Amino acid sequence: MASATLSVAKSALQGNGKGFSEFSGLRNSASLPFGRKSSDDFHSVIALQTSALGSSSSGYRKVAAQAKLKVAINGFGRIGRNFLRCWHGRKDSPLEVVAINDTGGVKQASHLLKYDSTLGIFEADVKPVGTDGISVDGKVIQVVSNRNPVNLPWGDLGIDLVIEGTGVFVDREGAGKHIQAGAKKVLITAPGKGDIPTYVVGVNADAYKPDEPIISNASCTTNCLAPFVKVLDQKFVTQLNDRIFPMCAGIIKGTMTTTHSYTGDQRLLDASHRDLRRARAAALNIVPTSTGAAKAVALVLPALKGKLNGIALRVPTPNVSVVDLVVQVSKKTFAEEVNAAFRESADNELKGILSVCDEPLVSVDFRCSDVSSTVDSSLTLVMGDDMVKVIAWYDNEWGYSQRVVDLADIVANNWK
Repeated sequence: MASATLSVAKSALQGNGKGFSEFSGLRNSASLPFGRKSSDDFHSVIALQTSALGSSSSGYRKVAAQAKLKVAINGFGRIGRNFLRCWHGRKDSPLEVVAINDTGGVKQASHLLKYDSTLGIFEADVKPVGTDGISVDGKVIQVVSNRNPVNLPWGDLGIDLVIEGTGVFVDREGAGKHIQAGAKKVLITAPGKGDIPTYVVGVNADAYKPDEPIISNASCTTNCLAPFVKVLDQKFVTQLNDRIFPMCAGIIKGTMTTTHSYTGDQRLLDASHRDLRRARAAALNIVPTSTGAAKAVALVLPALKGKLNGIALRVPTPNVSVVDLVVQVSKKTFAEEVNAAFRESADNELKGILSVCDEPLVSVDFRCSDVSSTVDSSLTLVMGDDMVKVIAWYDNEWGYSQRVVDLADIVANNWK
């Protein structure tokens, strides 16, 4: 791979949806540093990028990158296809998707990428190419089909990074099969098991270590929760004489409930499942189930270990979810101050990751929202001046996939 220098935004945002409400963070001009002009053909989008090292006042950071990191997608389901759409919408990406492993074959991969019940019709020109490829705006991506990652042709294709999107190979042994097959690194689009490092963009991704061959992007819910939890924990610390109490954090303890759209892991009609609640018809029920998202926050914010827990309520909607967090904080506060803290972070260090919505919107309005979480300011509550309730929306597919692209960019820009 040729070495080059690439200018990337601290948080990259781009979507293909139309007709969504305009407010801070959803689809305003400030949240589109990777906007793709309709006149740009696919080849110009992935052309080699060069620029000078350094930083600028515009919020962009310029870092050395290995140009055109060769990427393979393992599992072309909801996240796999969202990832490809998000990546295709980026300009100046250091990534090049060259292969997809999907058991459905070329015809299904092409059709489901083009036509999506949630995202709508993909504006790109998508069509099958023979029996082993799909064309996206003239760029041919090879399609292979093998359930065992060890047998995939990653070495022959020169794959640098595998986007592991099956939800199956989430431990070091399973994800490591891609490396056995010849890939250099693996990014898991789910919570990793064991000692796999977890990164959430905007929270701890700056601590990414390039020598790690396998990393996790956590879950969609952790990506929603962690950014605004970080704000609460850092900005609502008890102070005395302008000095922070030693060992005193902002969050003392709390619980979370995510009202989450149903997923492919549930059953369309009542059928066998290891989780008896998920065995029930997804489109007919509110399904309580477990989630490790709250506890997983401690993987990216270690100071919160043992302080958060939560559950999930799966509901009959196809996409967009909402987190309800209740925490006790050490500093006395009120709702307006809490929202002001979120706005400050959304305009600065968490720009493009966190947003604040002041309009009375509903779930569909957040479909294809690029940010990880959008705080609903009118629903922020404070009881007894130290118990804080925050409601935050997130597109559990599109918004999460944007962060997968962001983390893959970080891997590319710190290639080792």
